[in-house]
Amino acid sequence: MGTFEFKLPDIGEGVVEGEIVEWLVAVGDTVKEDHPILSVMTDKATVEIPSPCDGTVSKIMGEAGDILPVGGVCIVFDVDGDGNASGAEEAPEEETTPVKPAPKKAEEKAAPAAPTLPPVEATPAPAAIVRAAGTKALASPAVRQRARSANIDLQLVAGSGPAGRISHADLDRHIAGGASGASTARPVGSSARVARTGTEDIKVIGLRRKIADGMMSSYSTIPHFSYFEEVDVTALEDLRQHLNATRPEGAPKLTYLPFIMQALVKALGERPECNALYDDDANIVTRHEAIHLGIATQTDRGLYVPVVKHVEAMDIWESAAKMGAVTQATRDGKAGVDDLSGSTFTITSLGRMGGLGATPIINKPEVGILGVHNAKDRAVVRHGNVVIRRMMNLSSSWDHRVVDGHDGATLVQLVKTYLENPATIFM
Repeated sequence: MGTFEFKLPDIGEGVVEGEIVEWLVAVGDTVKEDHPILSVMTDKATVEIPSPCDGTVSKIMGEAGDILPVGGVCIVFDVDGDGNASGAEEAPEEETTPVKPAPKKAEEKAAPAAPTLPPVEATPAPAAIVRAAGTKALASPAVRQRARSANIDLQLVAGSGPAGRISHADLDRHIAGGASGASTARPVGSSARVARTGTEDIKVIGLRRKIADGMMSSYSTIPHFSYFEEVDVTALEDLRQHLNATRPEGAPKLTYLPFIMQALVKALGERPECNALYDDDANIVTRHEAIHLGIATQTDRGLYVPVVKHVEAMDIWESAAKMGAVTQATRDGKAGVDDLSGSTFTITSLGRMGGLGATPIINKPEVGILGVHNAKDRAVVRHGNVVIRRMMNLSSSWDHRVVDGHDGATLVQLVKTYLENPATIFM
């Protein structure tokens, strides 16, 4: 019997450390080579690290939220044979202890969020394991999110993986059996009410911590000002319906966003100061001729901003297809680093949730962001008469250090004009 010390591998160009998102094994677990043991987030991606060997876990380094350096020992296995940790090869004091992440200063730049790879399910064991009371259930972030959405307590779900790890299949069996994780369930029709006193502490780690750091950096260093406008999209809706009904074979169905993207191409061409990045360390504003539009996209892992690059070189169908491809890849966890970086301006849409207005936070180091709300039929006054028109609200935020109020308002007004007269988008 020997000892195998596994060091955190190089998981990307320029990556020197990673944050522990979740341990997928526990001390005492027996694992096979290539079985996922650890989920780690870097500045570029979230990846699952596979086991380098067959063995039994004897020691793990750190907990969720701790930082592991590349090349530092992250887990130790008991293995058959000599292993790799002979006294002559490595001394215990050479092991690198993971550190807690220090709070980011406001002026630090937030790294772009990157995709979490799809979780790799453990092969189910023949018999399910029910863990002892007080023992934390092991499950991937996707399984935990799904359980929360279904109001299921994972402590009550039998796991069939190593150490009782819960897979999607285990959750399916639990739901199919009619089990529920709610402790306050009561018969239908009962008027009894139960006082609730429970609390849940949720550690802010991984992507959620990076989002928090990015929002804090943007909001604390950028003096935001916001501007709102309503747009009559009645004519645009007619055009959209016509184009969808006559679209070429294989072409994507058009939503409002591709039209807004094309309207922004023309508007940003007229207001180049709004299509820019501000390096506040060097005090340099870089205006871009290329229009790379970030599309804020909500996923079950958090908020990402995939990028449609060179929209100025696309027609309406190409921009719709590319937007659909990168946003779907992001939701599926398959978007690459290049898909999630390089934007010069961002669109954020609340979709069907709509709302009347919002104050979106700028995607630093950009200098502006446009929020899109859902379109609704509303009674409006037109030529002295009350008529029903299809209306959409727009919200925008701007970096007031480099974008004057007049400039931001003018950009939104240009977008409004193009959307209300959609033929001009294509002229």
